[in-house]
Amino acid sequence: MNKNYYAILMAGGVGSRFWPVSTAEFPKQFHDMLGSGSTLIQKTFSRLSKLIPAENILILTNERYNDIVLEQLPMVKPEQVLLEPAMRNTAPCILYASLKIQKQNPDAVMVVAPSDHWIEDENAFVADLQACFDFCTQETALMTLGIQPTFPNTGFGYIEYDKSDEKPIKKVSHFREKPDYETAKSFLEKGNFLWNGGIFIWSAKTITAAFEKFQPQMNALFQKGIESYNTADEVRFINENYAAAENISIDYAVMENAENVYVLPATFDWNDLGTWGSLHEKLGKDENNNAVVNARVILENASNNIIRTDSKKIIIIDGLDDFIIVDKDNILLIYPKSKEQDIKRITGLAAEL
Repeated sequence: MNKNYYAILMAGGVGSRFWPVSTAEFPKQFHDMLGSGSTLIQKTFSRLSKLIPAENILILTNERYNDIVLEQLPMVKPEQVLLEPAMRNTAPCILYASLKIQKQNPDAVMVVAPSDHWIEDENAFVADLQACFDFCTQETALMTLGIQPTFPNTGFGYIEYDKSDEKPIKKVSHFREKPDYETAKSFLEKGNFLWNGGIFIWSAKTITAAFEKFQPQMNALFQKGIESYNTADEVRFINENYAAAENISIDYAVMENAENVYVLPATFDWNDLGTWGSLHEKLGKDENNNAVVNARVILENASNNIIRTDSKKIIIIDGLDDFIIVDKDNILLIYPKSKEQDIKRITGLAAEL
């Protein structure tokens, strides 16, 4: 394996739309959402370690999840887990990790990947990632893996690339905000738009130079700690300074400002597993399109539902279509799939009971 290859695995999110399974105490990346025998973070780590040395994979997460990460990934050393003392979106933690990696290995190239996505063809993913690493080793490029859109999704941002570019790796023209339905339809009709899946690839030199150019204040903040990175003093510096960083995403902080941005249209199937509905798409289903995880079921006049329990509980359903039915500890959720975006709001109401 190439010792210059690194990964930054993003594992700090709460995944509130998967409530009541995903909670602030134990979010979705640490659950076996697909009933596959592995949690989402375990599957992502395994996928990345097909190309990247395991000791070069850093996990960025919240302080409260440190023990869960180390329990689920026993091959990881504590110093590979970078703990955010405050929630500051993706840009500050990526800069912190990139400076730490660059200090360790100035020739590093890295991928930034979410820990909770589903990718079926892992060989295609590794081949695409290798192509990106090769490009970023040769070029001063900020890269992303764009996902081929399968329908006009309004829940994702889009990447527009130069239509005239016939090479496999395309020059990015614009990043587009989450569109309305008609705009999303027009994107698909044009044919040169991809979903922004939040997977980024670059060399340590290129990304740190981009932060220096576009985020000088944030860069100055984290450069103050350069002597402490990869030493016993690193945690103290981060705990004392991290919260002073601006709360901003990598897209806004860097990608939308830079001109040296490229995209490789992914050759693998991908799902961000952002909602119960997106999970339903990826699970096996019965003849009436019901997806079942863990439960034993008797279903009559029931279709298009997703049903999940913690144990082998028997669930009997008659007359429900297109619902989310989730039984978790002392919570039973029975909710229309069409309103799944409201689950985030419902969690707040439930907390008051």
